[in-house]
Amino acid sequence: MIFDKEGNRTIVYQEGISLLVFVENLNKAYEKIKNDHIVVNLFSFDKLTSNDLLEFLEISRAHKKMKKSFVLVTDKVDYEDVPEEISLAPTLQEAMDIIEMEDIERDLDL
Repeated sequence: MIFDKEGNRTIVYQEGISLLVFVENLNKAYEKIKNDHIVVNLFSFDKLTSNDLLEFLEISRAHKKMKKSFVLVTDKVDYEDVPEEISLAPTLQEAMDIIEMEDIERDLDL
C-alpha cells in the first residue's frame, strides 16, 4: 500500500492485488491516516462495479463521522450507481475539489 501525504490529505494507492485485499489492508493501515482527509485512488483496478465500491462504505461512514473527507477515485463506475454516502470522483483533481467543498461545508456547519 502506497501513501502519498500532502498536508492534511493522504492519497492511497495499491497495485497488483484484489480489491478485497486492498480494503483489508486499508482497514489495517487506517490508524496511521485517520486524522487526514483520505483519497483512495482506484485507477489500478481494471474492472470495478458499484457493488465493489460498497466494500468501502463502512470505512467511509466512520471517517466522515470524524469530520474528515473520504473520496474514492475511479472513472469506471457511474455516480448514479453508488449510495450518496460514498464520495466518488473521476479524477484526483476532482477528489481534491470535493475535499475543499466539504471543508467549507464543515466550517459553515452545513
